[in-house]
Amino acid sequence: MSGKTDGDQECLLEARSIGRQTSAGEWLIHQLSLQVFPGDRIAIVGPTGSGKSLFLRSLAMLDEIQEGEILFHNQHVNEKETPAYRSQVVYLQQRPVLVEGTVETNLKFALQFQINQEKAANVASILELLSSFEKPEGFLNRQSSALSGGEGQIVALLRALILAPQILLMDEPTSGLDPQTTRQFEQIIHKWLETSNKTPAFVWITHDHSQAERVASQIMTFPAGTLEAVLTSE
Repeated sequence: MSGKTDGDQECLLEARSIGRQTSAGEWLIHQLSLQVFPGDRIAIVGPTGSGKSLFLRSLAMLDEIQEGEILFHNQHVNEKETPAYRSQVVYLQQRPVLVEGTVETNLKFALQFQINQEKAANVASILELLSSFEKPEGFLNRQSSALSGGEGQIVALLRALILAPQILLMDEPTSGLDPQTTRQFEQIIHKWLETSNKTPAFVWITHDHSQAERVASQIMTFPAGTLEAVLTSE
């Protein structure tokens, strides 16, 4: 299934009939396709165990696929290009992994890698987003070990946005957040989409259908893997 069909737009990411198997040959996901275009807001919904996270990890090229192919800007990504791909297609997992140290250390962590060093200028603008979460300036000096689960997810989101990705892949990113912080998280994502000069896109797994309808313009339903536009009242 495809996202936008504007002939003037280049497809950012395309999964063509991909599948993953167990070592015994059983299909975990099979014959799934998706196109992601600039500005796409795609939510994935479905029951636990339907393959949503497996599909997302495959898009992030974190797990090997046994069938099909994944293209970025209509090109195959070889092994040497994987680090560059992952700096543009950023995966945000359900339980973020933070490094030892302060919040600021975590926000700047990915900038130590050569592929991301030119993105250091993005830090100042992303730090401004902290005010959206009503966090004091001293929050940057908090130790990661002292953060709540929700605060850790906020730090992981801001760390991902510092990389200025073309596509953000999110696996249940608000599952550990209270309703107020969840809405703030959603607002940050929309602000990122609106203010970025790259016209980025996201693919967002959620178990909450009402959230999917709030954040997405298209919803992909598992296990069938069908993609439909979100109906609005306009």
